[in-house]
Amino acid sequence: MGNLAAASRYSKALLELCVEQNNVDSVLGDMKFFQEVSEGSRDFDLLIHSPVVRSDKKILIFEKVFDQFEELTMSFIRLLTNKGREGLLPEIAMTFDLQVKEHKGIVPVTLTTAQPLDEETKKLILAKIEPLIDGEPEVKEKIDEELIGGFVVRMGDTQIDASVESQLNNLKQRLTR
Repeated sequence: MGNLAAASRYSKALLELCVEQNNVDSVLGDMKFFQEVSEGSRDFDLLIHSPVVRSDKKILIFEKVFDQFEELTMSFIRLLTNKGREGLLPEIAMTFDLQVKEHKGIVPVTLTTAQPLDEETKKLILAKIEPLIDGEPEVKEKIDEELIGGFVVRMGDTQIDASVESQLNNLKQRLTR
């Protein structure tokens, strides 16, 4: 948990610099690409976390692999690597994406159902939860075949469970009181 808190602080500082220099979107693209490479390559992840590879060698590798990155992004990566904090870069990339969304007023919403919803049903559900959302919703649909029916909506720390299982559990609790 300490790593996530530190990563959040670093990504917040990076966002502040991006806002000052008016290049939030391009640095966001860089950080998303960094996250994809990190998640997609075990060797790259091992390199990032290796105590054997010196920081100057890591910087040379980063500069070769990410030569298309904005100068701000590369300076940030160099700074962290020189300080021995490059192991936080994948978490920083993840938290940076979340902080940019928050900065732009975008609220990630996950809508989980047992099977894909038609557009009409999805619009009805979103219309019901829209008053609870402070910002522009970014809806991601997720299929969970374990759900008997209904849906579950997650928005940050808030969860609305309108699944059949949840309703049956509520009924069971009321009947056994």
